[in-house]
Amino acid sequence: MDEFFVFNSVLLAKLVTRQTDKIMAILNGAQILVECFKREGVDVVFGYPGGQILATFDALYDVKDFKFILTRHEQGAAHAADGYARATGKVGVCISTSGPGATNLVTGLANAYMDSIPMVAITGQVRTTLIGNDAFQESDITGITRPVTKHNFLVKDVKELARIVREAFYIASSGRPGPVVIDFPSDVQNAKTEFIWPESVSIRSYQPRFEGHPGQIKKAARMIEKALKPILYVGGGVITSEASEDLKNLAEKNQIPVTTTFMGLGAFPGQHPLSLGMLGMHGTAYANHATMESDLIIAVGARFDDRVTGRIDAFAPHAKIIHIDIDPTSIAKNIRVDVPIVGDAKNILHEMISYVRRAPDTKAWLAQIKKWREQYPLFYKQDDKLRPQYVIEKIQELTKGDAIIATEVGQNQMWSCLFYQHNQPRTWISSGGLGTMGFGLPAAIGAQLGRPEKVVFDIAGDGSIQMNIQELATAVFNKLPVKIAILNNGYLGMVRQWQELFYKRRYSHTTLQNPDFVKIAEAYGAKGIRVTRKDEVVPAIKEALATDNVVMIDFVIEPEENVFPMVPAGEALNRIINGMA
Repeated sequence: MDEFFVFNSVLLAKLVTRQTDKIMAILNGAQILVECFKREGVDVVFGYPGGQILATFDALYDVKDFKFILTRHEQGAAHAADGYARATGKVGVCISTSGPGATNLVTGLANAYMDSIPMVAITGQVRTTLIGNDAFQESDITGITRPVTKHNFLVKDVKELARIVREAFYIASSGRPGPVVIDFPSDVQNAKTEFIWPESVSIRSYQPRFEGHPGQIKKAARMIEKALKPILYVGGGVITSEASEDLKNLAEKNQIPVTTTFMGLGAFPGQHPLSLGMLGMHGTAYANHATMESDLIIAVGARFDDRVTGRIDAFAPHAKIIHIDIDPTSIAKNIRVDVPIVGDAKNILHEMISYVRRAPDTKAWLAQIKKWREQYPLFYKQDDKLRPQYVIEKIQELTKGDAIIATEVGQNQMWSCLFYQHNQPRTWISSGGLGTMGFGLPAAIGAQLGRPEKVVFDIAGDGSIQMNIQELATAVFNKLPVKIAILNNGYLGMVRQWQELFYKRRYSHTTLQNPDFVKIAEAYGAKGIRVTRKDEVVPAIKEALATDNVVMIDFVIEPEENVFPMVPAGEALNRIINGMA
């Protein structure tokens, strides 16, 4: 009897232990989501609460494994997650409630989609039994976001949640990155199940290709060896794949000049002798001329968008084109391609370096490019007036070119492309494909959280800054010392420039009646500085850099200063307007 009692006591203890473990692993959907975030290594989440996401916010209440940042608008949350992802290379995460909260994320999702930025957005949703019944604060967010996301999920069963979250992060960050939405009904947030973490992801219909075809790489290498006027045209894909060093090695070994897209700024050092800077509508004249005269374009992680090509039928008429991209749908979509190579840029460039056995003879080509540099330098009027280019040059000088530069959209953005030398990847944070006004400030907040050791400047326009100016509160409350340089010209500057050049100076609704930006900064608890003279620029920037708080500098610049060079829309890339305001 004693032995039987002992045996059964041990058995009972084992059963109780197993059952206790099982009970400990029973979580509701909201708790499972939080656990998934921990497993994915999430360290910051941006968002805004509401009725249909309350269970998830309750699960966030005691979390110490990552930060939650309450933004002041859902669009601000999406842009902050985007800026964080660009600065770190990690997946940005944001959360909103259903209905208007979810639809407020849409612009941010579209922005990330156009620029291939990895993001996961969680949206609250009404109970599964109410979906489709026009319930209070219901919106079909999966339908709305389908065109502007890489993928989206509607969670109907809590047992599927862990797998869905795992797949969402994998899809967002692999291949050509992009945003993924998880629509999360309130009853699924509260439903309970055993938490089982999927250790691996296997999606039969989604298998990105990472290795380039060896035969195609060898074919490209032979073309490089024979080229007389080669050019490397590189985009954001080089930054995404962490391929900057391989790019630099290929360029230096073979003495090939490099031009970057807007999204590729920082992929190749802007101050390198082989750098041509950015090409395209507002690119450098020498980059555009070199592209048009090239006999071989090696395109890496770029998509030949319309701002780069200008008139397609006139683009690079003498050039053979090698196109390297991880997304096969991007290759030959806009421009004919002679050698397509599908795969990860880093892997392909690394192989290409070894396959090019004899460097091309580019001495005459580099000499011609030097002449173009001398003939068409970047310039602006040198006088005592406060000009935006001067402000940006001084930000570069006083930060030693080591800051993260975020921008709003418009003239401020283009001046920042041209007059700040971007030497490192992941230090240029700006809305490319969508051109989203209001992006810069929340994106700078995300970048500052992701890279707290860096100085982060948001170079802004007086129009664009007001679209998400409420995020000053987010920065101040979280003690994020973002610096904001407003280039205040009293206009919606880029639209005004087009009205000046193409609409006979008929400034239809582009004149702004601005508030006092210094008082706005002070009202939010930030420091405000106004600069109206050229000799005040350097002291103001120095004061901002020495201040451990958010600083907004209102630079009152020349009102009708223009961005040059400029290629008019629909013109060939070498039909360049060079001029001064």
